[in-house]
Amino acid sequence: MRNSYLFTLALVVLSGCLGYKELPVEYDYSYKGQFKKYRSFEIMKPAGIADPSMVNEQIESAIISRMKFLGYRQTDNKPHLLISFKMYEDSLKFNGYNQPEIEEWIKSQDQNLNYDRKKLELKTGTLLIQFYDRRQNRSVWQGYATTLYGPIDYNNQRHLRNAVISILDKYRFWAEGFMEGTASKEPDI
Repeated sequence: MRNSYLFTLALVVLSGCLGYKELPVEYDYSYKGQFKKYRSFEIMKPAGIADPSMVNEQIESAIISRMKFLGYRQTDNKPHLLISFKMYEDSLKFNGYNQPEIEEWIKSQDQNLNYDRKKLELKTGTLLIQFYDRRQNRSVWQGYATTLYGPIDYNNQRHLRNAVISILDKYRFWAEGFMEGTASKEPDI
Protein backbone atom coordinates (compact mmCIF):
# COMPACT_ATOMS: atom_id res chain seq x y z
CA MET A 1 0.00 0.00 0.00
CA ARG A 2 2.79 2.40 0.93
CA ASN A 3 4.60 1.75 -2.38
CA SER A 4 1.49 2.51 -4.41
CA TYR A 5 1.02 5.77 -2.47
CA LEU A 6 4.63 6.81 -3.17
CA PHE A 7 4.26 5.84 -6.83
CA THR A 8 1.07 7.90 -7.16
CA LEU A 9 2.71 10.88 -5.45
CA ALA A 10 5.75 10.66 -7.73
CA LEU A 11 3.48 10.43 -10.78
CA VAL A 12 1.55 13.54 -9.74
CA VAL A 13 4.77 15.52 -9.14
CA LEU A 14 6.26 14.45 -12.48
CA SER A 15 3.09 15.23 -14.40
CA GLY A 16 3.18 18.77 -12.97
CA CYS A 17 6.69 19.18 -14.35
CA LEU A 18 5.67 18.08 -17.84
CA GLY A 19 3.67 21.27 -18.35
CA TYR A 20 6.71 23.46 -17.64
CA LYS A 21 9.25 24.08 -20.38
CA GLU A 22 12.05 26.36 -19.23
CA LEU A 23 12.78 29.06 -21.77
CA PRO A 24 16.28 30.39 -22.44
CA VAL A 25 16.67 33.56 -20.40
CA GLU A 26 19.19 36.37 -20.13
CA TYR A 27 19.40 38.88 -17.31
CA ASP A 28 21.35 42.00 -16.44
CA TYR A 29 21.77 43.81 -13.15
CA SER A 30 23.06 47.04 -11.70
CA TYR A 31 26.20 47.03 -9.58
CA LYS A 32 24.35 49.50 -7.35
CA GLY A 33 21.61 46.96 -6.55
CA GLN A 34 21.18 46.17 -2.85
CA PHE A 35 19.71 42.73 -3.49
CA LYS A 36 20.07 41.45 0.07
CA LYS A 37 18.27 44.49 1.54
CA TYR A 38 14.93 44.41 -0.31
CA ARG A 39 11.83 43.27 1.58
CA SER A 40 8.82 44.60 -0.33
CA PHE A 41 7.56 45.08 -3.86
CA GLU A 42 4.69 46.34 -5.97
CA ILE A 43 3.73 45.86 -9.60
CA MET A 44 3.98 49.10 -11.58
CA LYS A 45 0.84 50.14 -13.40
CA PRO A 46 1.08 52.22 -16.57
CA ALA A 47 -0.20 55.77 -16.09
CA GLY A 48 -2.92 57.20 -18.29
CA ILE A 49 -4.13 55.07 -21.14
CA ALA A 50 -3.06 51.51 -20.47
CA ASP A 51 -0.42 50.12 -22.81
CA PRO A 52 -1.79 46.61 -23.49
CA SER A 53 1.77 45.23 -23.65
CA MET A 54 2.24 46.24 -19.99
CA VAL A 55 -1.02 44.90 -18.55
CA ASN A 56 -1.69 41.20 -18.12
CA GLU A 57 -3.31 39.61 -15.08
CA GLN A 58 -1.68 36.21 -15.67
CA ILE A 59 1.81 37.71 -15.78
CA GLU A 60 1.12 39.87 -12.72
CA SER A 61 -0.22 36.88 -10.80
CA ALA A 62 2.84 34.76 -11.67
CA ILE A 63 5.22 37.57 -10.62
CA ILE A 64 3.35 38.13 -7.34
CA SER A 65 3.40 34.39 -6.58
CA ARG A 66 7.13 34.14 -7.17
CA MET A 67 7.98 37.23 -5.12
CA LYS A 68 5.84 36.04 -2.20
CA PHE A 69 7.53 32.63 -2.43
CA LEU A 70 10.86 34.46 -1.98
CA GLY A 71 9.48 36.17 1.13
CA TYR A 72 8.76 39.61 -0.31
CA ARG A 73 5.77 41.53 0.98
CA GLN A 74 3.53 43.22 -1.56
CA THR A 75 2.66 46.77 -0.56
CA ASP A 76 1.69 50.01 -2.25
CA ASN A 77 3.23 52.01 0.63
CA LYS A 78 6.85 52.78 -0.34
CA PRO A 79 7.88 49.34 -1.63
CA HIS A 80 11.59 48.67 -2.01
CA LEU A 81 11.15 47.22 -5.50
CA LEU A 82 8.81 48.33 -8.27
CA ILE A 83 8.34 45.59 -10.85
CA SER A 84 7.30 46.20 -14.43
CA PHE A 85 6.97 44.01 -17.46
CA LYS A 86 6.46 44.48 -21.15
CA MET A 87 5.49 42.05 -23.86
CA TYR A 88 7.12 42.60 -27.26
CA GLU A 89 5.28 40.92 -30.09
CA ASP A 90 7.72 42.17 -32.76
CA SER A 91 11.46 41.64 -32.84
CA LEU A 92 13.67 44.28 -31.26
CA LYS A 93 17.27 45.30 -30.81
CA PHE A 94 18.18 45.41 -27.16
CA ASN A 95 21.26 46.38 -25.15
CA GLY A 96 22.34 43.84 -22.58
CA TYR A 97 25.59 43.38 -20.66
CA ASN A 98 28.29 40.76 -20.28
CA GLN A 99 28.56 40.51 -16.50
CA PRO A 100 29.68 38.02 -13.90
CA GLU A 101 26.89 35.72 -12.72
CA ILE A 102 24.98 37.66 -10.09
CA GLU A 103 25.65 34.99 -7.43
CA GLU A 104 29.40 35.51 -7.97
CA TRP A 105 29.18 39.31 -8.03
CA ILE A 106 27.14 39.46 -4.81
CA LYS A 107 30.07 37.98 -2.86
CA SER A 108 32.19 41.08 -3.52
CA GLN A 109 29.51 43.62 -4.50
CA ASP A 110 32.19 45.51 -6.39
CA GLN A 111 30.45 48.64 -7.70
CA ASN A 112 33.48 49.71 -9.75
CA LEU A 113 33.15 47.06 -12.46
CA ASN A 114 32.59 48.25 -16.02
CA TYR A 115 29.42 47.49 -17.91
CA ASP A 116 30.44 45.56 -21.02
CA ARG A 117 27.56 46.17 -23.44
CA LYS A 118 26.34 43.56 -25.85
CA LYS A 119 23.75 44.07 -28.55
CA LEU A 120 20.97 41.53 -28.68
CA GLU A 121 18.49 40.95 -31.44
CA LEU A 122 15.45 39.49 -29.73
CA LYS A 123 12.92 37.67 -31.84
CA THR A 124 9.18 38.04 -31.69
CA GLY A 125 7.36 37.17 -28.51
CA THR A 126 9.85 38.50 -25.95
CA LEU A 127 8.86 39.15 -22.33
CA LEU A 128 10.93 41.66 -20.34
CA ILE A 129 10.63 41.97 -16.55
CA GLN A 130 12.41 44.85 -14.77
CA PHE A 131 12.98 45.56 -11.08
CA TYR A 132 13.43 49.18 -10.00
CA ASP A 133 14.87 50.24 -6.67
CA ARG A 134 12.37 52.90 -5.59
CA ARG A 135 14.78 54.58 -3.15
CA GLN A 136 17.60 54.84 -5.71
CA ASN A 137 15.21 55.62 -8.56
CA ARG A 138 17.03 53.21 -10.89
CA SER A 139 16.59 49.85 -12.58
CA VAL A 140 18.56 47.20 -10.69
CA TRP A 141 17.64 43.96 -12.48
CA GLN A 142 16.03 42.90 -15.72
CA GLY A 143 15.34 39.48 -17.14
CA TYR A 144 14.09 38.60 -20.57
CA ALA A 145 13.13 35.41 -22.37
CA THR A 146 15.26 35.13 -25.49
CA THR A 147 12.71 33.02 -27.43
CA LEU A 148 15.39 30.96 -29.17
CA TYR A 149 12.93 28.08 -29.40
CA GLY A 150 10.03 30.09 -30.74
CA PRO A 151 7.88 33.02 -29.69
CA ILE A 152 5.85 33.30 -26.52
CA ASP A 153 2.16 32.96 -27.30
CA TYR A 154 0.63 35.77 -25.24
CA ASN A 155 -2.82 34.21 -25.63
CA ASN A 156 -1.69 30.96 -24.01
CA GLN A 157 -1.75 31.02 -20.20
CA ARG A 158 0.79 28.19 -19.93
CA HIS A 159 3.27 30.00 -22.24
CA LEU A 160 2.97 33.17 -20.14
CA ARG A 161 3.44 31.33 -16.85
CA ASN A 162 6.45 29.41 -18.24
CA ALA A 163 8.03 32.64 -19.45
CA VAL A 164 7.62 34.37 -16.07
CA ILE A 165 8.90 31.34 -14.15
CA SER A 166 11.90 30.99 -16.48
CA ILE A 167 12.81 34.66 -16.08
CA LEU A 168 12.30 34.92 -12.33
CA ASP A 169 14.23 31.70 -11.72
CA LYS A 170 17.28 33.87 -12.46
CA TYR A 171 16.43 36.26 -9.60
CA ARG A 172 17.53 34.23 -6.59
CA PHE A 173 17.42 36.58 -3.63
CA TRP A 174 15.28 35.95 -0.59
CA ALA A 175 13.68 38.99 1.01
CA GLU A 176 15.82 40.51 3.75
CA GLY A 177 15.13 38.72 7.02
CA PHE A 178 12.92 36.05 5.45
CA MET A 179 15.31 33.12 5.87
CA GLU A 180 16.11 34.09 9.46
CA GLY A 181 12.42 33.76 10.27
CA THR A 182 11.99 37.30 11.52
CA ALA A 183 11.94 40.23 9.16
CA SER A 184 13.69 43.42 10.16
CA LYS A 185 11.41 45.87 11.96
CA GLU A 186 12.95 49.04 10.57
CA PRO A 187 10.45 51.17 8.66
CA ASP A 188 10.38 51.38 4.87
CA ILE A 189 11.91 54.63 3.71
